[in-house]
Order: sequence, then C-alpha cells, then structure tokens
Amino acid sequence: MSGQQPRAGFIGTVKAVLWSFVGIRKRKDYHDDASSLDPKAVIVAGVLGGLIFVLTIVAVVNWVVS
Repeated sequence: MSGQQPRAGFIGTVKAVLWSFVGIRKRKDYHDDASSLDPKAVIVAGVLGGLIFVLTIVAVVNWVVS
C-alpha cells in the first residue's frame, strides 16, 4: 500500500460534502478528495446533509408563516 493516501475521516468527509453543497472547490482539493474519500461515506454524508438542509428550510418557513 505504499504511495496510497490514507482514507479521510468523518470530519474530512463532512467538510468535503459541505464544500460541494456550496460549489466552491479548488482543483487540487478535488483531486485530494477523490483519492482519499470513501464513496459510501460521501453518499451517507450527502444524504444527511441534504436532509438537514430540507428540514431547516421547512422549519424556517413554518416559523415565518405562523
């Protein structure tokens, strides 16, 4: 396994997913993420991030309307 980057941890995965939600990413960081992130962890973090985002929007709309 020489020459292989270590896998990113939970915080690194969440950070990469949050940056992808914003849409701002350097090419070097993208390539680093592509080689170090676990695809299953990225999917889980993306689904959870999207769910939290949607629930936050629903809560804000309910608060404003009431």
